[in-house]
Amino acid sequence: MQRRGFMKAAVVGAGSVALTFTLGREALAYPAQSGASPYGGLQAADANGLMLPKGFTSRVVARSGQVVGATKHVWHGAPDGGACFADGSGWIYVSNAELGKGAGGVSAVKFDGAGNITGAYPILSGTTDNCAGGASPWNTWISCEEHNKGLCWETDPWGVKPAVSHEAMGVFNHEAAAFDPDRKVVYLTEDEPDGGFYRYTPNAWGNLSAGKLEVLTTDLNWAAVKPKGQDCRKQVNNMYVFNGGEGAYYRNNICYFTTKGDDKVWAYNAATNQLATVYDNDTTANAPLTGVDNITGDPHVGDLFVAEDGGDMEICVITPNDVIAPFVKIVGQDGSEIAGVAFNPAGTRMYFSSQNGTTGTDGGGITYEVTGPFRRSL
Repeated sequence: MQRRGFMKAAVVGAGSVALTFTLGREALAYPAQSGASPYGGLQAADANGLMLPKGFTSRVVARSGQVVGATKHVWHGAPDGGACFADGSGWIYVSNAELGKGAGGVSAVKFDGAGNITGAYPILSGTTDNCAGGASPWNTWISCEEHNKGLCWETDPWGVKPAVSHEAMGVFNHEAAAFDPDRKVVYLTEDEPDGGFYRYTPNAWGNLSAGKLEVLTTDLNWAAVKPKGQDCRKQVNNMYVFNGGEGAYYRNNICYFTTKGDDKVWAYNAATNQLATVYDNDTTANAPLTGVDNITGDPHVGDLFVAEDGGDMEICVITPNDVIAPFVKIVGQDGSEIAGVAFNPAGTRMYFSSQNGTTGTDGGGITYEVTGPFRRSL
């Protein structure tokens, strides 16, 4: 594909016709190529097993099966998707538990303005395989269940309001949710080899209990689907098929999302109704990113950060200058995956988890914080 080549409506089946279309600086990396990181090369692993750029440090926030800091809350196993929420001068980091048979849920860690842990508590329990999700503009966390009868659960990061499920958002193998406040819709990914990319339009913005669910088609239209009953991905013959939908992140008219089956990062431009390949492991020379999974964005300069499920256990940065490079590498944890990448509101601290840690088991999860000179400008 040509650089910054967008896929428009001339599509047949799962194939596509690439058309050249140049965007301004706000459009990130189409397609990204390997290059030097803006943060420099990775240093030797620190005491926590993290290889980081010069000037960055790490700490362990929580370990599965152990009490968090000076709180009484025991951290969950298999930590997965996560997000941060402002809390006065501090913030809250929420984390899913990708555990089966009703053992899943979500926990939260509260920090003060100096980054000290001041609390930890559960905000959802009794669910199954809570994988990724998304933060709403009204400060709730949507925790998505990754199984064929999975639901989207809306949770309160402060743990005050009870969690509630929203069947109208679809009953399927959910992965992530990304909120588009400009069009007042929610984009949803599906973790299936023949999965869809969905758009949910609530009847009232701020209330997810009722609305319209649609799936993207091969001609880049949106077709209505019934949220339950027949499999959502089997209701529309010309559904655009995505191979293993994973993370999703919205910024300035564009929803970025990943597919693990073909190691791609996509960009759906809702303003122009165009679809682009931001990163393609098959076409990038010396490709550093495999096992494409969780994705988030830097709040200052528009860098994307993409985590690996396996691969080299790295989080890679994709810059607006079309460069992709490793930002952090976890060593000695090859039986794990990286998930839950999120920034605190100031963009000075990054959080993420190694789901299975050094043991390679659900009970070995480790949640990290990385602090350092994150970019403020290009």
